[in-house]
Amino acid sequence: MLLVADVGNTNVVFALYDNGAFRARWRIASDARRTGDEYAVWLLQLMQIEGVPREEISRIIVGSVVPRAIHNLQVLSEKYFGIAPMIAGEGEAVWPMTLDVDEPRSLGADRALNAIAAHTRYDGDLIIIDFGTATTFDVVDFAGTYKGGIIAPGINLSLDALVNATAKLPRVAIAAPRSTSVIGRNTEDQMVIGVFWGYVAMMEGLIARMRDEIGRPTRVIATGGLAILFDEHTNIFDAVDDDLTLEGLALLAEKALK
Repeated sequence: MLLVADVGNTNVVFALYDNGAFRARWRIASDARRTGDEYAVWLLQLMQIEGVPREEISRIIVGSVVPRAIHNLQVLSEKYFGIAPMIAGEGEAVWPMTLDVDEPRSLGADRALNAIAAHTRYDGDLIIIDFGTATTFDVVDFAGTYKGGIIAPGINLSLDALVNATAKLPRVAIAAPRSTSVIGRNTEDQMVIGVFWGYVAMMEGLIARMRDEIGRPTRVIATGGLAILFDEHTNIFDAVDDDLTLEGLALLAEKALK
């Protein structure tokens, strides 16, 4: 059984992959100071609840955008599972695609993994939107070549900046506005409209410009926690795939066996 670890700026997601499907997923807040021992106390208890003994784990792969976290996950793997983990983008888990950008080494592991999984699952030219701490837009052409993309502030970062830089604006939840009107009649509604519909307009505008530049029919694949929320209020997504980054890790681990 394969254990995958997707380390993002906000959360670390562990998942068990067995016989072509994910059996379980667990999430913990990202903290580069968290030790391998701390990960083990948390993870081994969850595996026990799921009925999975540690001996069933035969391979481990880690994808991380937090470089400081990698060492502690290596400690977790080697000390508690007796396995040297694969690190996405390195050694036997090197990216199996051409990165047609100016600085290939600067591409985040999550974005490369999304690109690998999306090209495997969907045909043609693709734009992949990942709603994380930042919102990223990545372009993969029909041949599987990574062509570049866009990095924008995540919607929660945008909201935090708005609230923290003002004296009187309250904190509001990320949600669709209660009315279809874009003219708010109170402060909270005006904030929700500005953040939510402003974000939708940004996505729709950027995707339209990207499609014009690509010049061929292009499918838009969305992933990340807020993808489902936005999917209910815009028609720009052709598919929503919650597990895209994890799928990329599983595909990379399978390729390393060949």
